[in-house]
Amino acid sequence: MPYVNIKVTDEQVTKAQKQQLIEGVTQLLVEVLHKNPQTTHVVIDEVSVDNWGHNGRQYSETKKQNA
Repeated sequence: MPYVNIKVTDEQVTKAQKQQLIEGVTQLLVEVLHKNPQTTHVVIDEVSVDNWGHNGRQYSETKKQNA
């Protein structure tokens, strides 16, 4: 039973985009690992940009500087 956890920042990821991710990851597991899609679980976690760090800084602060 595959379990895939996708983490993304909470920057306006649409319901349709999430559905595409779930379908695409499921299909990839079917094609590459021959897994049963009925027992494949995909979870998408949206993380606040304040809780996402990169290069020693909060992503929310990095975004402000690059804007």
